[in-house]
Amino acid sequence: MPDLLLELFCEEIPARMQAAAADSLKKLVTDALVERGLVYEGAKAFVTPRRLALAVHGLPAQQPDTHEERKGPRVGAPQGAIDGFLKAAGLTSLDQAKIVSDPKKGDSYVAHIHKHGRPTPEVIGEIVPAIIRSFPWPKSMRWGKASAQPGALRWVRPLQSILCTFGPETEEPEIVAFDVDGITAGDVTRGHRFLSPGPIKVRRLEDWMAKLEAANVVADRERRKDIILNDAKDLALAQGLELVEDAGLLEEICGLVEWPVVLMGAFDPAFLDVPDEVIRATIRANQKCFVLKNPATGRLANKFILVSNLIASDGGAAIIAGNERVIRARLSDAKFFWETDKKTNATVSLPDRLAKFGNVTFHEKLGSQLERIRRIAALAKTLAPLVGADPDLAEQAALYAKSDLRTEVVGEFPEVQGLMGRYYAELEGLDPAIAAAAEEHYKPQGPTDRVPTAPVSVAVALADKLDTLVGFWAIDEKPTGSKDPYALRRAALGVVRMVLENQIKLGLLPVFFKHFDLLNRPVDNTLESYSLLEFIVDRLKVQLREQGTRHDLVDAVLVSGQLVNHGTIGANGQTTAPVVSQYTNDVLLLIVKRVEALSRFLSSEDGKTLLAGTKRAANILRIEEKKDGHTYEGGIDAGLLAEPEERALSEALAGLRPQIEAALVAEDFEGAMGLMARLRAPVDAFFDKVTVNAEDAALRQNRLRLLAEIRALTRTVADFDRIEG
Repeated sequence: MPDLLLELFCEEIPARMQAAAADSLKKLVTDALVERGLVYEGAKAFVTPRRLALAVHGLPAQQPDTHEERKGPRVGAPQGAIDGFLKAAGLTSLDQAKIVSDPKKGDSYVAHIHKHGRPTPEVIGEIVPAIIRSFPWPKSMRWGKASAQPGALRWVRPLQSILCTFGPETEEPEIVAFDVDGITAGDVTRGHRFLSPGPIKVRRLEDWMAKLEAANVVADRERRKDIILNDAKDLALAQGLELVEDAGLLEEICGLVEWPVVLMGAFDPAFLDVPDEVIRATIRANQKCFVLKNPATGRLANKFILVSNLIASDGGAAIIAGNERVIRARLSDAKFFWETDKKTNATVSLPDRLAKFGNVTFHEKLGSQLERIRRIAALAKTLAPLVGADPDLAEQAALYAKSDLRTEVVGEFPEVQGLMGRYYAELEGLDPAIAAAAEEHYKPQGPTDRVPTAPVSVAVALADKLDTLVGFWAIDEKPTGSKDPYALRRAALGVVRMVLENQIKLGLLPVFFKHFDLLNRPVDNTLESYSLLEFIVDRLKVQLREQGTRHDLVDAVLVSGQLVNHGTIGANGQTTAPVVSQYTNDVLLLIVKRVEALSRFLSSEDGKTLLAGTKRAANILRIEEKKDGHTYEGGIDAGLLAEPEERALSEALAGLRPQIEAALVAEDFEGAMGLMARLRAPVDAFFDKVTVNAEDAALRQNRLRLLAEIRALTRTVADFDRIEG
């Protein structure tokens, strides 16, 4: 079957846009083909710094024929209606239509339309120009004389040529005929800008790739990445060093070169006095180069890897020398910043450094950075006993953690904030826990980032994220849709991960109540606390579902249980002044443990059978309560328990309730599930032998109240009515 080859050649495609552009081209073209009945066997997109291309394999030579039956007006309808029908159906007279009879509507005209499929090149010639004109570049431009005309083509950079061929492997492919703003599709491309700039005539994919390779262009993006990575590792190994891999940098460099040539440079060993991370940030940011590590010491070596886009006649000596000059200058700056910061920190006290944050606005509605740091410190001290940290040490660590933001190094390289705080703390001889907290309090910064585990680090990291969440909730700057400018979803997920991975039993509501008070904003603290709790619980749901937990079990647990009776947190970490919450679960760790226990219970026969029984009870109650206009919550009249099965069920419920409640208080969720399993037999027997909707109104009401007791007791563990199955 024929194949399509499409290449759009332009002046430049920025590296950051290349991967998305390749995906877009593939989706736009293949979707358009399929919509027109042209189903394909496979497709692959290619992108280099100068070209965007797509190969589609196994296309039919033409669209399939279509058959359509189009109903028309009734016989005897006005001439205008008949003329419209003939035109729409492509008929010249009513003789070409058929008459069908309907017993109710009478006789009417029907057209049977047969359309021959168009040749595939004709369809491609219609699809591709429209896609080129509407291509979703994040930024695009117009150029040349035509740019002043209405509807002028916009492209990421000036589009120079279009290659588009179609045909089977055994035949010479044809050029698909179309034109976009004076650029006519052909079968010619170009090679490397400097190494082989002339025109190249190609036929199909294999020919295109082979001739480009001969013209010093590696068209396949993944292959360019492999070449860079493998050659860099080989060069490093030859010097007894290890490449410090950097996936983001590899992606970027891959988008800068069509013919990667890997070279090694060096810098003065004296610069190794600067922290490794600063050296790496300097070399990465300024020259897009990889750094190397000495495996014997674990520290960086004074060498780096650069990737050129050409084969130099001098073996790359001039290119290496140029990169070395720039890196030497940038490392000199970094060394100066580092030495300046060391002197400053040795002579300026922490209170004086903190005072500088008083003039830095965190948010116009949330005050200065200094005010925020003090809030975080107060919250870290409060949280410390709950995470096993020393309160005074946690407070001190929180006050210190952001001090590196006013240093020269972090001012130049923001990506090393936190990490530099650790270096400066170590130089000042501070407690190792403070140094660790300075580095780790931003963590986790994403789903793959590690979670702090040291108690002081956990206290400060939790305080940092909770202050952010409460603060932006207090000023009503909440995420909406896909917009989350303050990364509040990331902060909430960080709270979830820290609590779960460190097994922290933390009630969130009292923390929120107290911190909203500390912010002193004109909001309903209770309402906003519940709103924020729901937001964090939503992140918990996402986390659990990604781990394979059933969503219905999470929902069933989240609305179950007794009312939380937390108080506000006192200075010693203990709760006082009980506050009854309308939300039933604010301890994330216990939610997860309850879900896990419920999942195991429902995988047993007792669990499956009891689930069926409790759902049956809930369904009956839902119907009867809706019909009667009231619920059946309330005490059971023991004198009206006429059947032995209902007496047995009532006794089982009464006997198990205190035991189940005690197990839940003790957080023995497995035990609570085991006790719940004892309801299976009496519930089954009740539904087998007892008619709930008895003719006697008093019996009916009492039996419905018995079902309500089943519902109420099971809901202390989970809302079984929300569980599927």
